[in-house]
Amino acid sequence: MAISATVFNSIPAALRVPGWYIEFDNRLAGNAVFQGKLLVLGQMLASGDADPGVPLRITNPEQADDAFGRGSMLAEQFRAIKEVDIYTETWAIPLEDAELAVKATGAIEVTAGPSQTRPLALYVAGYRVWCEMEAGATAEEAAQAIVDAVNGDDRVPVTAELDGTTASKVTLTCRWGGETGNDIDLRDSVKGEVRPRGLQLTYTAFADGAVNPELDVAIAAMGSEWWNWICLPYTDTTSLETMEAELSDRYGPMRQIGGRAFAAFRGTHSETATKGNSRNSPHLTVMGTDLAPSPTWLWAATDAIVAAAALGIDPARPLQTLALPGLIGPAEGERWSDAERNLLLYDGVATYTVSSDGTVRIERQITTYQENVSGIPDDSYLDINTPETLERIRFEQISMFAQKYPRHKLAADIDRDFYDPSQPIMTPKVAKAELLNLYRLTFMGANGWVRDYAGYAESFQANIDPSDPSRLNVIDQPMLIGQYRVHAQQTQFRR
Repeated sequence: MAISATVFNSIPAALRVPGWYIEFDNRLAGNAVFQGKLLVLGQMLASGDADPGVPLRITNPEQADDAFGRGSMLAEQFRAIKEVDIYTETWAIPLEDAELAVKATGAIEVTAGPSQTRPLALYVAGYRVWCEMEAGATAEEAAQAIVDAVNGDDRVPVTAELDGTTASKVTLTCRWGGETGNDIDLRDSVKGEVRPRGLQLTYTAFADGAVNPELDVAIAAMGSEWWNWICLPYTDTTSLETMEAELSDRYGPMRQIGGRAFAAFRGTHSETATKGNSRNSPHLTVMGTDLAPSPTWLWAATDAIVAAAALGIDPARPLQTLALPGLIGPAEGERWSDAERNLLLYDGVATYTVSSDGTVRIERQITTYQENVSGIPDDSYLDINTPETLERIRFEQISMFAQKYPRHKLAADIDRDFYDPSQPIMTPKVAKAELLNLYRLTFMGANGWVRDYAGYAESFQANIDPSDPSRLNVIDQPMLIGQYRVHAQQTQFRR
């Protein structure tokens, strides 16, 4: 059949001016390019020059210091992120303290001064602060040394001052307001340092921080941009509900810009289980930190960037054993046992392990999804790899059709032979062939995201909508590849 003038996109059919007219059509040349973005939410300080509630791309820690204030939650999150990965595109939406926010406070009381000249390795939220101690110093002098050392480090998330009543007591106040300050850990000599002889300290845990920022501003600022991974430093019920609702809407077919939020919860095993069981979202993962020295906002940031870097390369590959650099896990005798972590994995809580050298590693990155809409236990979205892989499959499918068939007509398979082959016409069989080819060559062959090509082909359905001749209805059933997580073997030896 002859090629009709109607197949051209730019060369008009009513053309009588002599010449050689060649148009270019890139529909068959391009490939979809996935470039994921990590969005970090967190609080800034008044010293930062960024506009609150406005997305800002961050490329280095120094930029974050200037934008959000050195020592702010956001600045330290980005310092941790950039120490892990400098290539993943990272953005921030800075948040101000809530109007009624209350700053968390803790305290250190020196009950006896040092009899040995040796610096004290004080750890505040996992940050080591060296406090100079002189032999024979009084308790009051030792307390002042702690104040001077803490205030001399502008990255530590607290300020220090002597108690107005007890001169040997140091009051520590979080730099920002809200509940996250309650997660600040306070101890000394975490990494084998020796406390100065004679020095006696009594710690008062951080508490009384209240009122996290409302996420409505952040949600509005997210707009229609596709944020693939989100670092969420808040685990209060309101913040989690707000983010879960937004991510669920984004994941749906009308927006198709889904993302996963990474949060961290600090508490006892019982408290952590309760938090996990209170959530049920395929797009939220909460790492249970135990009572680790490192703060939750850095756990969330580090977990998010490590996961983002790996999932951006291969969404179907498990994250187990990946290191979470910079984080300090609990001491060996304080870590959750295998049995306790296994329980948490049934409570919707992601888990980690600590290597012999102190390196914190992802054990299993699960979502909080645990039951379906009927309240029946459901593991379909257990692991984060499932929504991540489905998201990438959808991206590739849409990109392929949008690239190759942007302005095609739609006809029934039975009529296809009547049309010139060069005509831009889509049919159910063409759609099936394209999707089968994409499944076999890309999803299976090149990427290793799926399995069972024969089953996929057999289950495939496509037809023109009976009520709308401009609508093609397709049902496909991709079989996602599994992850090698558990190796069970029975060895039956012989003699």
